[in-house]
Amino acid sequence: MAATASSFLAAASASCVAISTPSPSRSSCPHLLRANSPATSLRSRLVSAAAPAMQPPVESRVSTVVDVDLGDRSYPIYIGPGLLDEPDLLQRHVIGKRLLVVTNTTVAPLYLEKVTWALTHDNPNVSVESVILPDGEKYKVMDTLMKVFHKAVEARLDRRCTFVALGGGVIGDMCGLAASAFLRGVNFIQIPTSLMAQMDSSVGGKTAINHPLGKNLIGTFYQPQCVLIDTETLNTLPDRELVSGIGEVVKLALVRDAPFFEWQEKNMTALLARYYSAGSKVDIISMLCHKTLLRFKKNIARESAALDLLARSPCFATDLQIIYV
Repeated sequence: MAATASSFLAAASASCVAISTPSPSRSSCPHLLRANSPATSLRSRLVSAAAPAMQPPVESRVSTVVDVDLGDRSYPIYIGPGLLDEPDLLQRHVIGKRLLVVTNTTVAPLYLEKVTWALTHDNPNVSVESVILPDGEKYKVMDTLMKVFHKAVEARLDRRCTFVALGGGVIGDMCGLAASAFLRGVNFIQIPTSLMAQMDSSVGGKTAINHPLGKNLIGTFYQPQCVLIDTETLNTLPDRELVSGIGEVVKLALVRDAPFFEWQEKNMTALLARYYSAGSKVDIISMLCHKTLLRFKKNIARESAALDLLARSPCFATDLQIIYV
């Protein structure tokens, strides 16, 4: 493992984008990361209005922040281990005092209590409701979506409420769609807990449910207030699901980015082992998420021809999963 760690650290130091606490150097990606953009000013006003008494934690565990610059629909993506232990990251993006956490039967026992704590810590005026949906792609249908609407109506939530998606891609898609339609649109936050969701479905505002005649045929584009990627949630992700997510990123790199593919190949052992060193503050999964989002998510307000190209080899990740698992 020492050799793997050494190899990984060398790759990290050679990377064109350092994984560290955000700094002005992020302006090297002008189309996505703009320190003085209108989006930053808007977000600052939002923080002041929503939580005027809060201050960022002195020792934040955020490895990096990717600012998705979409004008007045811009939002940050926080990436790092243990972010659910930093209540300010979520609370600064909560509008209003009523929240609805949408999760499933697999994730709820693991993280619902922690997320509820993060949303209410030192903030007694906030109330949190939750709806726990069945787990699985087969439940990504209208009948399941109606359970979210029923809970929101039953709880008498208003237009200043915030929906929170806690789970993988299915939960993120359904929660986002519910938020876009309930009372003609309420705020929502993404907390993805699978690698696939962290690097793809939680980013870009794509929301949808399936129809008997096809997948994702009923949906909207609706941007979240923020995406919080706590890479420690992957500690409870089954190995097969982790490999499936890594396989998708390998596919992206093969199509468009040879150096990124070489970085993955060099660090594959560390990726599969979910390597993390608290002492050196090195988190391989955070690096993977950061590199992926910077390379392939610069234009995410709508699906582009480039992203469509990435979808033309859907069997590749499955083949990789069969090889490694």
